[in-house]
Amino acid sequence: MLSPNDKKLQNLDPFYRPSLAKQKTSAEIISEARNALRTVRTQRPFTPQEDQRKLFGPASSRTPENRPPSSFSLHASSFESSDSRPISGARLSPLELKPKAPAFPTTEEDPCLSFPKPPVDPAKIRRISSARARLFRAASQGALLPDRTLLPVEPSTVESRETARMGGSLTKTNGIHVTESKAIGLMERPPLPLAEDGGFSDVKEQGLFQGAASSPPHLGSGGDQAKRGSRATSCPNSSDPSRLETRAVSKADPQEKDMEMEVDDVFWNTRIVPILHKLEKEENIEMMCAACTELHHALEEGHMLGNKFKRRSTLLKTLYKLVDVGSDPLSLKLAKIILALKVSRKNLLSVCKLIFKISRNEKNDTLIQNDSILELLLEVLRREDLQANTEAFLYCMGAIKFISGNPGFLNEMVSKGAVEILMNLIKQINENTKKHSTCLPDSGHLLVQVTAALRNLVDSPLARSKLLSVGALTQLCTVMEQYMSDKDVCTNIARIFSKLTTYHDCCVALASCSRCYALFLNLINKYQKKQDLVVRIVFILGNLTAKNNQAREQFFKEEGSIPTLLSLFRTFYKLDLHPRRRAGEGDEQPEAPKPQAQVEDVLIKLTRVLANLAIHPGIGPAMAANPYIVGLLLVTLEYKSIDDCEELVINTTVTINNLSYYHVKNSIIQNKKLHIAELLLKLLMSNNMDGILEAVRVFGNLSQDHDVCDFIVEKNIHKFMIALLDAGHQDICFSACGVLLNLTVDKDKHVILKGGGGIKKLVECLRDFGPTDWQLACLICKTLWNFSENMTNASSCFGDEDANTLLVLLSSFLDEELALDSSFDQDLKNYHRLHWETEFKPVAQQLLKRIQTHRTFLEPLPSPSF
Repeated sequence: MLSPNDKKLQNLDPFYRPSLAKQKTSAEIISEARNALRTVRTQRPFTPQEDQRKLFGPASSRTPENRPPSSFSLHASSFESSDSRPISGARLSPLELKPKAPAFPTTEEDPCLSFPKPPVDPAKIRRISSARARLFRAASQGALLPDRTLLPVEPSTVESRETARMGGSLTKTNGIHVTESKAIGLMERPPLPLAEDGGFSDVKEQGLFQGAASSPPHLGSGGDQAKRGSRATSCPNSSDPSRLETRAVSKADPQEKDMEMEVDDVFWNTRIVPILHKLEKEENIEMMCAACTELHHALEEGHMLGNKFKRRSTLLKTLYKLVDVGSDPLSLKLAKIILALKVSRKNLLSVCKLIFKISRNEKNDTLIQNDSILELLLEVLRREDLQANTEAFLYCMGAIKFISGNPGFLNEMVSKGAVEILMNLIKQINENTKKHSTCLPDSGHLLVQVTAALRNLVDSPLARSKLLSVGALTQLCTVMEQYMSDKDVCTNIARIFSKLTTYHDCCVALASCSRCYALFLNLINKYQKKQDLVVRIVFILGNLTAKNNQAREQFFKEEGSIPTLLSLFRTFYKLDLHPRRRAGEGDEQPEAPKPQAQVEDVLIKLTRVLANLAIHPGIGPAMAANPYIVGLLLVTLEYKSIDDCEELVINTTVTINNLSYYHVKNSIIQNKKLHIAELLLKLLMSNNMDGILEAVRVFGNLSQDHDVCDFIVEKNIHKFMIALLDAGHQDICFSACGVLLNLTVDKDKHVILKGGGGIKKLVECLRDFGPTDWQLACLICKTLWNFSENMTNASSCFGDEDANTLLVLLSSFLDEELALDSSFDQDLKNYHRLHWETEFKPVAQQLLKRIQTHRTFLEPLPSPSF
């Protein structure tokens, strides 16, 4: 006789039986234990490395006629001899008064004549740099002689005027303008060094300085160009008002200025000129490279780098001539010095082209790294004006792009501020484009290089954090909006986003940029058949909607979001179904067939976006009721087998699984449930365990319907589910047990569990996985509860051995000390306690009490060992 409590326990409804008041689906009940809706992972679209380094790769949308060249010839003639500002072209207004030519000076007190200077005051030396002070000390000891110190010459050897003319050829030697013939004579007679007593030493002792004092005409100590007769100027009279004005604005201490100029002359003759002689005469490339390195150090020591050095033009001429040697190592050394001399305009363009040409060869990467060229290139982008040097920036950025493709440069580039410099450049371009209300072609060419370099830099974790700190994602979205017609720019930025959104913090940052969703949809509509761009846009959308419910909602609410995805799906479905159109079919010219893998890749990414969107409780039911979405998913399963494209079939099945979770009146999934079951049967028969698992999960949602349960039994799918309990894979056991749980709701299907050995396999799963997976243990107990609904004898229902095992297992699992072993770490222990108390414990207690109530005699079994 059963007690009232036992009768009440016997009349409990089976698990997974829907209540009349609340239609709770089997998938909803399963999701209480384990999430039934899942996102899909996929690989980032592959970008093959280009075989050759070019400004624009083979996939560029630019034609050769509409883009700057990557190959060109470069010679010394490409440089300008003068680095002065170009003529503006504006006419100058004539002077009101014609200046009068001053009279020739007649006295030797004429201020225009240059005489030897007295010994330098030691107090002045302390005002000059340490390097120059050393030169003064050396000169005072007779080791070096200032350039202006000359032997007394006859008055007839010096012209009475500051500028003398002879045959139109003038020369300035040691600060004195003389005729060419006299200049040569002076250069052949080097100045005598001073003796300790202040006089001149013997002429015979000057052999040591003969080479250092002499120099060819274009490397003379004065460093000035020969002045033409028409440009010759005379020394103004001391009483001239303009002369007085000039003196008023001059430096307070002209003697100090003269001393500095003398030191420069000495340093030039003793340190720089010999190196230039060596460069002109040397033929060995290695020796020339060493001389260039020596020259750079000497210029740096003498503070002669930059654009303020008075002999800079003479030095640059010599360097330009050496470009014709055609050696990459030498050209790189020359480019380093030329950039350090702060050239501008055409010369800046030529030197940037020179470095670009060298950087095209990967073998030169080591040379570039050793010579620290990267820092000079970044300095060009930081210092020079963008609008005045757009073409120079283009080739400068081209070289930086090539360098950034080498992983060995990444840390150096980021540490030198490359991210900030490139983003500042992008900001300037955005502002210029907004100001002119048009996209300048040159800016587009430059943006291709900048975004390609950024695409390489984002592989560095430090670069990614810097991009987030400077708001780079918003600026890049602005570029996409302004240059939407430039496919190359948009593709590069899409590659940047596809890399960044694989990281959670970057994904959150882009998802918060609300206008990005409309931007991506516009790009899909504009470039629907451009696989390389749309596949990345769809991949980005998949990343944004993977873990962010707000991103799913924002994208879904954008006008035309789902129709755009469906239109893209249909386009590539047709390309996949008919990859090769025969010539003559249709009026349009047939396009070159795309590789099958590329077409499938777009479909893979699309189904992933649909699967992620279906997780949202407000979007999923609407998608399940959309006949176009469901129709495209089903047609994919119809014509694609898992052997053809595994990832596409699995993603499609996951999407159907997420949509089948929602039981709404107008659900197309529910209307076509038997057709879906037929398609899934083909997947179950495959040898792909991932595909089998996804198919079983869909059956777990569909098997609540009585017609689907009949289909499962009719096709013997239940035997397959029982066999999967031996798979040894917890997820597969969990999904298979969910299907069996739904089948046991019908009393007439209880026999299928016992007949196929299902009870024994369920008990074994409970023994093997129960101690660590309370979700699976709970599902097994629910299935056994449904199976034992009309049980009158535990032995006849489960069998003696399985009934005894269940008694021992359930008793041990309900022992809190054993179930929540203290050997677990705290987080794992909390996880076990949560599922043990809320899910497993109530069900296990009911099942254990039912077995104890209806047992006759069961021999005790030893406690199981886990």
